[in-house]
Amino acid sequence: MITTINPATEEIIAEYATMNADLLDKVIGLSHREQMSWKLSSFAERVRLMKRLAGLLRHQKEEHASLISREMGKPFAQAAGEVVKSSWVCDYYADNAERFLQPEEIDLDGQRGLVKFEPLGLVLGVMPWNFPFWQVFRFAVPAIMAGNGVILKHAPNVTGSAIAIEKLFREAGFPEHLYRTVHIAPDEVDRLSGFMIGHPSIKAISVTGSTAAGRAVASKAGQALKPCVLELGGSDPYIVLDDADISQAVEVCVAARLLNAGQSCISAKRFIVLSGIIDTFEGLLLGELRAAVTGDPFDHDVQIGPLARRDLRDQLHDQVLRSVASGARLLCGGDIPSRKGYFYPPTLLSGVRKGMAVYGEETFGPVAALIEAADDDDAVRLANDSPYGLGSAVMSTDLQRALAVADRLETGNCFINSMVKSDPRMPFGGVKESGYGRELSSYGLKEFVNIKSYCFSGQ
Repeated sequence: MITTINPATEEIIAEYATMNADLLDKVIGLSHREQMSWKLSSFAERVRLMKRLAGLLRHQKEEHASLISREMGKPFAQAAGEVVKSSWVCDYYADNAERFLQPEEIDLDGQRGLVKFEPLGLVLGVMPWNFPFWQVFRFAVPAIMAGNGVILKHAPNVTGSAIAIEKLFREAGFPEHLYRTVHIAPDEVDRLSGFMIGHPSIKAISVTGSTAAGRAVASKAGQALKPCVLELGGSDPYIVLDDADISQAVEVCVAARLLNAGQSCISAKRFIVLSGIIDTFEGLLLGELRAAVTGDPFDHDVQIGPLARRDLRDQLHDQVLRSVASGARLLCGGDIPSRKGYFYPPTLLSGVRKGMAVYGEETFGPVAALIEAADDDDAVRLANDSPYGLGSAVMSTDLQRALAVADRLETGNCFINSMVKSDPRMPFGGVKESGYGRELSSYGLKEFVNIKSYCFSGQ
């Protein structure tokens, strides 16, 4: 059985039966047959159903936001925003997928060349709990609009969300087995994920999650010679240059660190601030973190809900304790509250240096690491001194200076004077141990197609 737990109250929400290999094989077989028909469907039909799905998400926003908040602790307003954003990606690909997948004509010295984009088949998605709707829709929608089918293996603690998403696809009118979710017991994940990856009807895999999860899936996919998109961990640096608007920079950094209680691959995790302004920045940052309200996700005044699981909170606390033991200064937070729920307070560590846990590891929670840089070159060096390369940001009133810094950052995304976020119109992904491949935009749509070349001679 899978048991879901409300992280704000520690109460059991529901229990779900899991699947064995025989049942997984049956589900995959049904989806494979459904996809073989779906790939022949017209774009007009795909658009009609995807627009209906977008409308259902908007119409049922509060219902699904409430489910997200109960299962993983996200403040209700943020959860509602996640559902709306999921409807946006449906509309975006409904409006643009046919154009993105138009065949391309190529002149081959008198011969005619043609490049077409054809669906691969079934795409297995292994998705995390931190954005239980958005992460799923941003991979599944382009895959389906390209003519593929989807099998979702979601995180166990958001099984209710996984089931709700499958129901939405069916309610919108998509073929019954084109989009399916499977439920695997936590102690069977390694074996049964390997079974699915190796299944002949699974043609590609998309993973969003930890670097460790990405390594495990990529290893199995490599053995099966199947393509992957990996969106993995991050330790995003936010560089604050000494000509920045400090108040604005603090506002952006706090929002980027505390959104979703800091449980995001693209949360701001390392604040790299030039020495001339670091004291002022630290004081303002400390005031904002102390003022942030933690509590019941359904309270409209609350900015930070609980962390999603007890083990995640314990791991975060261990990173803080190890950093303090290594010499970091604890300016606020850093303790586990004596209350029900997996809460952790906004925490600021100053004087962070290489070798400390919060310098080199990904921190998945509301913990900010403040690092001093001597100049622009030093800031770039510190930012790149990480195994990760997902997102980054630069704060400066001089755009050319900010771009000169941003151009040297080893990341897949860089934002100037704003927080890192994903947008359906822009490619999203990382480098180094943050993974490979891209989601969203036309680039994400083409990750799971066969780019097929044709050459015509004569008449």
